[in-house]
Amino acid sequence: MLTPVNPPAGGFPGVSLGMRISGGDLLILSGHVGTLPNGELAEGFEAQLRATYENIKATLHAAGAGFEAVARLTHYVVDFDPSMLAILRSVRSEYINNDAPPSAALIPLVKLYDKAVLLEVDGFAVLPERRRID
Repeated sequence: MLTPVNPPAGGFPGVSLGMRISGGDLLILSGHVGTLPNGELAEGFEAQLRATYENIKATLHAAGAGFEAVARLTHYVVDFDPSMLAILRSVRSEYINNDAPPSAALIPLVKLYDKAVLLEVDGFAVLPERRRID
């Protein structure tokens, strides 16, 4: 269903430069942020990132899938500093399929809709094809 596409040279560790999609339904993941189950925003970049991934996990679960279905993730990070990349990669690797990582992008921003929100993540997932039972 998802096949990483990487040219022989170049690329980045832990990211597929392309993702071939075959079969299944497309699930578009809206921007997820680091809110906790009680509705409050987690404090700090790593805590918000982890909460964001937990929220994506819940959305995927509600659609009948897991992170193995994720084809693409885009990270929007406020006041990005290169030291944040190691944190992002570490947390992300706890969730994604590291054998076939999704294609990804990181977009630095000055701010999001609320000054307390430090990052937002959206993406695409491919749900397994539904089998028709007659």
